[in-house]
Amino acid sequence: MYSLVSVVSAWAIPVLIVLIPLYAVYRKVPVYESFVEGAKDGFDTAVKIIPHLVGMMVAIGVFRASGAMDLLIGWLQPVLARVGVPGEVLPLAILRPITGSGSLAYTADLIGQFGPDSMIGRIASTIQGSTDTTLYVLTVYFGAVGIRKGRYALKVGLFSDLVGFVAAVAICLIVFGTAG
Repeated sequence: MYSLVSVVSAWAIPVLIVLIPLYAVYRKVPVYESFVEGAKDGFDTAVKIIPHLVGMMVAIGVFRASGAMDLLIGWLQPVLARVGVPGEVLPLAILRPITGSGSLAYTADLIGQFGPDSMIGRIASTIQGSTDTTLYVLTVYFGAVGIRKGRYALKVGLFSDLVGFVAAVAICLIVFGTAG
């Protein structure tokens, strides 16, 4: 079964890349012209979201440079330690909704420091896969379509990230044992 999944995984993208243009030619769709038009629309969208991305990057920089993240971690770490949550993964829970690359770098650091089979490595990997970069997603998608009022989406997204964090920790503690 594993070998079948490996073969399908290896060939899925190349087959799609060949089949889609062939199907378009069969349907008499001007493939190159459609591609160029889509690329032009993509470029216009990218230009539209640049101010939103710059604003988000500045806010992230201010949050981290001001010491607010360290203060928040300092408050939460003793409380979470009582229920078995390793304090080392707490910054990841805060970083993940804000920045994908920053959270991935932090996860890599945790795995490099503690190992991929450690409880901290397992929890960090599960958090990385169970949560999303909520602020980035809202900035890009809402900025692209011009939505200005996203407070409910922000609340739901951050709540989903919290649930993903709690579920990741709980599942790792249940499946792999306690952190201690």
